Amino acid sequence: MVVKKNCRAADSMRQGVFGRERIRRILFVFLAAFFCQIGLHEVYEEGKSERLHANTVQTAAFRRQYVTEEMESYIQKAEDPGRDLGIYWLETKFGYETFPWQISGETFQEREKRWKRNPSYKSYRTTCRAIWNAVEYFPIPESEKPGRKFVSFADSWMEERNYGGKRGHEGTDLMAGENVRGLYPIISITDGTVAKIGWLEKGGNRIGIWTEAGAYFYYAHLDSYANLKVGDQVKAGQLLGFMGDTGYGEAGTKGMFPVHLHLGIYIYPDGTEMSINPYAILKYAEQKKLRYRY
Repeated sequence: MVVKKNCRAADSMRQGVFGRERIRRILFVFLAAFFCQIGLHEVYEEGKSERLHANTVQTAAFRRQYVTEEMESYIQKAEDPGRDLGIYWLETKFGYETFPWQISGETFQEREKRWKRNPSYKSYRTTCRAIWNAVEYFPIPESEKPGRKFVSFADSWMEERNYGGKRGHEGTDLMAGENVRGLYPIISITDGTVAKIGWLEKGGNRIGIWTEAGAYFYYAHLDSYANLKVGDQVKAGQLLGFMGDTGYGEAGTKGMFPVHLHLGIYIYPDGTEMSINPYAILKYAEQKKLRYRY
């Protein structure tokens, strides 16, 4: 009887030892997996940091300014759309990946803390804000006249153009609903300074507005100008001129294409002129139309 009791005690002891050993192994595997996951996450986060460098704003991925419908809806009410879009692009590889968090101002503020560690972030954010945060109005007001056809536009970024040699289209064309030159008023999207005004062979009658933040908004093919000159200060919503069909020839050439406004937006990293895609900016500004009598 004593032997049997001793055997049972030994068995119980072995089971206890094996049980504790099993728990330790399970705990070890769990902790290993946990820290491995943390490690992989950190590796992933560090890998993303390569997306931001001194020349990021000069890449085609940045310049296309891709905005999803969800982000388009969000930035309508965002206090800092330039910053939030800048973070969104970095987190999604400029729209080629899915944003892994809830889209909110709090999320972008939190994610910005990590990106601020990158020495190129401050300059990058400044550029994003220069493009987006100055935008106040759509460049063509709606008409108060019943039945007046409005303008239309599509994403024609870098589509082929051939006048003056093969090239990419560095802007967005807003096509007149009624093909009548001098009918549709063109207003400034932003506050700024008249940097250039006058004839260009490809742009016809054009006017360029330089914003305080450092972006250049280019309005081309105008039929006529408002009373403006280089150096004048303009406010967002101020009349710049009227839509036309000028250009593609010597000064005064008209009628080489349908009436429309060509909008270009340019930035100047390191003094190099870089065009960016205005399509998403126009979609954003589409909710900010003024109304004119015409």
